[in-house]
Amino acid sequence: MYTALTIAGSDSSGGAGIQADIKTMTAHGIYAMSAVTALTAQNTTGVFDIMEVTPSFLAKQLDCIFTDIFPDAVKIGMTASPSLIEVIADKLKEHRAIHIVTDPVMVSTSGSRLISEEAIGALKKYLLPLAELITPNIPEAEVLTGKSIVTAGDMEQAAKWMQEHFGCNVVVKGGHQTNTANDVLCTDKGLQWFYGRRIGNPNTHGTGCTLSSAIASNLAMGLTLAESVQNAKDYLSGALADMLDLGKGSGPLNHMYRFSK
Repeated sequence: MYTALTIAGSDSSGGAGIQADIKTMTAHGIYAMSAVTALTAQNTTGVFDIMEVTPSFLAKQLDCIFTDIFPDAVKIGMTASPSLIEVIADKLKEHRAIHIVTDPVMVSTSGSRLISEEAIGALKKYLLPLAELITPNIPEAEVLTGKSIVTAGDMEQAAKWMQEHFGCNVVVKGGHQTNTANDVLCTDKGLQWFYGRRIGNPNTHGTGCTLSSAIASNLAMGLTLAESVQNAKDYLSGALADMLDLGKGSGPLNHMYRFSK
């Protein structure tokens, strides 16, 4: 069985974070493991409190995982402080982790800020250069590049800038654009667009977590980066199109839609 590790925060409502990651990996037939960076008190209407784990405890979680069941891929989500980011980077290098997919989570779907300004600098310095792929949405890409992104050309330029400056492959997700659901992948070989239909579902809690975990799952199975991105995009579209409607805010996806018919 293929294995994958999620390093992320816990979502008490189950729609995002490690809960979304584990559901996504399981739906792909992957054995999922987790290292928790923070506990959050949240639901579909917002994030109400965050309690980080200590750096030493996060390091111990990672040591326990890598020395016992080595993951075929790693997905990194919410990392809210520089000290935790440095621990993750150190442990990934120490244990020679492979197929690292980093979702630079900065703002929740509900609009809650999830990362400090200091952590953004640490993310750029320590974590993004270790990734095989990073998956920023447009607001996150604007923070990372310091540039406004409005058009498809802007997305391409931002992806190129990040690929050159961070030394990793980049998918800029177009889901925050009004009329499209198209994403662009930038590697050292050039640009590739992945086109999708926009699904009129207001329940988008955990979409970023789900996409990055699906990409990591496909990489764990040995697929190419382009194949992994396309398969993950198809999976996310299916989970959105199922039109699950839970909660009073932006609700979760149906990660198990393939098994519910």
